[in-house]
Amino acid sequence: MDKKLLDIYCINTDVTKQYPVGTVLKDIAEDQNITLDKPLIGAFVNNKIKELDYSIFKPKVIKFFDIESAEGQKMYQRSLCFLLVKAFHDIAPTLKVIIDHSISKGFYCEISDQDGHEVKPDEELVAKVKARMIQLVKVDLPIERKEILSTKAAEIFKAQGMEERVKLFEDRGRFFSSVYSIDGFQDYYTSYLVPSTKYLSVFDLIPYYDGLLLRFPTNFKTMEILPLEKQDKLFEVFREYKSWGKLLGISTVNTLNKAVKEGYSGEIIKVAEALHEKKIAQIADLIKQKGNVKLVLIAGPSSSGKTTTSKRLCIQLRVAGLKPVQISLDNYFVNRENTPRDEKGEYDFEALEAVDYKQFNEDILAMMNGETVKMPTYNFQTGKREYKGETMTADEKTVFVVEGIHGLNPTLSQMIPADKKFKIYVSALTPIGIDSHNRIPTTDNRLLRRIIRDFRYRHYSAEDTIKRWPSVRRGENKNIFPFQEEADVMFNSALPYELGVIKVYAEPLLQNVSERAPEYAEAQRLIKFLSYFKEFPDNEIPPTSILREFLTGSSFHY
Repeated sequence: MDKKLLDIYCINTDVTKQYPVGTVLKDIAEDQNITLDKPLIGAFVNNKIKELDYSIFKPKVIKFFDIESAEGQKMYQRSLCFLLVKAFHDIAPTLKVIIDHSISKGFYCEISDQDGHEVKPDEELVAKVKARMIQLVKVDLPIERKEILSTKAAEIFKAQGMEERVKLFEDRGRFFSSVYSIDGFQDYYTSYLVPSTKYLSVFDLIPYYDGLLLRFPTNFKTMEILPLEKQDKLFEVFREYKSWGKLLGISTVNTLNKAVKEGYSGEIIKVAEALHEKKIAQIADLIKQKGNVKLVLIAGPSSSGKTTTSKRLCIQLRVAGLKPVQISLDNYFVNRENTPRDEKGEYDFEALEAVDYKQFNEDILAMMNGETVKMPTYNFQTGKREYKGETMTADEKTVFVVEGIHGLNPTLSQMIPADKKFKIYVSALTPIGIDSHNRIPTTDNRLLRRIIRDFRYRHYSAEDTIKRWPSVRRGENKNIFPFQEEADVMFNSALPYELGVIKVYAEPLLQNVSERAPEYAEAQRLIKFLSYFKEFPDNEIPPTSILREFLTGSSFHY
């Protein structure tokens, strides 16, 4: 009996063609001679990401993508983690790998023994593991994915000593889970991987601090790994917050969910918020101790909590006996006709040249010298700077607090003496992971914050925010991240409990993204990501919390 034929529309070729039920994506790509700049790695099927061995059982709309795409890059990086874990299993089976966090254009990983004690890998061990990874790539082993009963998956990982993963499966409450394998070695990943090890030919593995750094291409167009740039200050922030996580007993989703199940979520909130307040107070004390600081510059990527951080810092500066005055860089925008344009010919409001930093410097210097200065305001409707009679003066205790994306760029405050400035970098560096092999990207934390805030205060849908996010990220890579090590101190605005709270607010917004929208795939990925978290009660979050900037109930005016 002939198989039923299905209509499949391929966006890449703009062709609708019939295929038998059960045809896999790889065969469709070969039949339609799909060629992209880089090897095919997956496809959007009705705007959901699928691997190339996915079988078609209903009519579908398909769009194939390669490694260079945003989705392909994530699959590549995730698959490299599996390759590293597999290589460690082959070379040093008694040691465990923890994929910790992103740093220096790679993933920082720690190694522990069977008892959970940290082990610092020597160069010889790292070299052996790297050599094994290269060997696994050369023999081109398939990376196989199977849907198995979650109870069976739990048994597999319990035998590997991964109790945290067993509890993860229990908390999700799903009948089936996806388990990946390379040459019989099994592992679990929260999203899709590449078809085989041959796709993972470009990487590096080096000793780094007390662990190692798994490096991957920075530019997937050229598949080039750039020279190493150490980020010592950022690394120390991660280390500090990891120690705070140990203090709270929160290091993975499982330990966070346990707090909800056992009823001590309020205690987690209180301690986490107290640690934030203590850190902000310490920063205020540092500014006071320097004695001659007149300008505090605060910068950080989108939805990092810069605004609330600056407001809380001002309170602590007052406690320290100083007189903080907040100045908005928005009021120093150049007139609209002088705003630079991007490669598309549109106004680039994020460019440094969109700010009249020369006037900003002159005003700050004048006030530092005891002069009274006429302060500008910017009319966003007319695109003009205006002066409405507002003036500002300063005395010996005055400290100007300025928040903006260019705060750490030396050019912004080039006329201000270095000893008069104090720079703060703020970011939401997620201090927990799904489990030891599944890290939580800090960008996911910030994107979810922004989705909620955009909906509540700007009336944007989740679809709108997701659509804008790649542009936001490009601006951050250009204007913020290159200068983060310029900071005198770094402040991590992430709260270990927040994703359980964010789940309550973000899930309904993500579920409203249309299946026909290109942003649907990202919305579904985020929904799956949030499914690992139990809803965390938010009634004890204080009104001054950074999280209140994105939810409701803040006592600050924004």
